[in-house]
Amino acid sequence: MNDDTLQLKRLILTSLMLEDLTPEEIDDDAPLFQEGLGLDSIDALELVVAIEREYGIRFDVAGDLQAALGSVSSLARYIAEHRTTGRDASATQDR
Repeated sequence: MNDDTLQLKRLILTSLMLEDLTPEEIDDDAPLFQEGLGLDSIDALELVVAIEREYGIRFDVAGDLQAALGSVSSLARYIAEHRTTGRDASATQDR
């Protein structure tokens, strides 16, 4: 597990108050919703807000939000892609 993935898993656990899990127990490719971590729509909202604050990015609600929230791996890819393209909080404040 790389440092970025570990940091993301810790953010998921702390922002959603999943105190009974450790980062190592979360499979990078397991679904975050339904059978995976079992997150629901309220969890999704809380997670999106936490990720936007932590990483200074904005999710495209009309586009790829569902795919980005598929797993830890897909979230990590989304964050990496949007951070490296310069799409950060300062560039998207007028949304």
